[in-house]
Amino acid sequence: MPGTVLLIAASPAGKGCLVDAASVLPVLAAVAPSVLSGTDTANVVELADPLQPQAVLTRLRAAATAPGPLTVFLTGQLQLDRRQRRPHLALARTTPATVRYTGFPWHWIREELRLRAPGSTTLLVDLHTDAETWQQLAAQPLAGGPGVALYGRVAPPPPRRAVAVPTYMKSLATILRSGHRPPLPQLHQQALTRSYGEDPDSAHRDLVLAVEPGYRAGAPMPMPMPMTMPTPMPATAHGYAAAPAPVPVPAPAPTPVTAPGSAPVSAPVDPHAEITAAVQSGRHAEAAVLAERWERTALRTYGPGADEVVHWMEVRADLAMFAGDAELSCRIWLAVADARLTAGQPADAAGVEAAVDRAHHQWGRIGDSTRARELGLALAGLRGRVPGRRQGALDDIRRNLSRLQTQT
Repeated sequence: MPGTVLLIAASPAGKGCLVDAASVLPVLAAVAPSVLSGTDTANVVELADPLQPQAVLTRLRAAATAPGPLTVFLTGQLQLDRRQRRPHLALARTTPATVRYTGFPWHWIREELRLRAPGSTTLLVDLHTDAETWQQLAAQPLAGGPGVALYGRVAPPPPRRAVAVPTYMKSLATILRSGHRPPLPQLHQQALTRSYGEDPDSAHRDLVLAVEPGYRAGAPMPMPMPMTMPTPMPATAHGYAAAPAPVPVPAPAPTPVTAPGSAPVSAPVDPHAEITAAVQSGRHAEAAVLAERWERTALRTYGPGADEVVHWMEVRADLAMFAGDAELSCRIWLAVADARLTAGQPADAAGVEAAVDRAHHQWGRIGDSTRARELGLALAGLRGRVPGRRQGALDDIRRNLSRLQTQT
């Protein structure tokens, strides 16, 4: 099966640049696609100094939903947003004051990759940070997700007025140019050794990442993205064109849960594979019934508002989208947002914002004017509490509600 390779090199323009990220692309581009991917054939997508977070999200989402192995080569710099203190990949227009809106959140990477089959994804990174981000990452290392192999290094800020060189990624690319792709742990070690030769101080300074895919004992694995999943179109029925942000879905608890209507079993049950198979074969109603049963089980086991319950609500919302039922998907996403808020999550929490963004996106696809008006009123009330990152989102709802009123 062909593989997919995503090459991303991103850093701010001007004096905020800490690393010459784009300098690595010519070296990577000289490597045969099959060697980059480790497969017989591969499709390669390159992003050089992207301007908009949504552009990166679109390419990452397309790569994440492609069949076959996925390898992401990511070079750039990380900065914290001042509000939530989450690491973001700084893009061309990013400044310390605008990271939240112009950077690409690291947790978006995790959330897009979590939908892939375990063991099919490799993330190779060469990242530099400012002093503040470096201190936080030293205590809270980056993670690529439970099913993702993550290799690379994170470097502290370079000397004042200096721009660092991505020596790890260049070393990686130079090794691969030979036409031979050793196993990942060996490739990683060879790249480190080579980069240390060019920058000896980095051996005592950098944070080295070497994480193989793994899951907690007894924890169900994430549901892989169905290959037939419809891609959101750039225009919607009610004019809200922006793609929704990824939805953070908590990992189900490691405690084994007895399948509804069956006797207890000693081995952990993984319902996600059965649901995925149903979706891939077009049995959307069956997939929805299975998810509803597991949601009820989680509700009985953990109680209202628990992460496990919200997880299955989010699965049902995605299943409704896959089935083309925008109205049901919108309703469930509204309920997810309400459940998160009721559980005490702040209005600017990533999970809350993502749920409202998804509800807004699905609302724009509802063809029935009466149903759209009904849900639009609920969505407008929620948008008043959760404005999200997209400017004018509430105005968009009000404008389209006014238009819908004239259709009666």
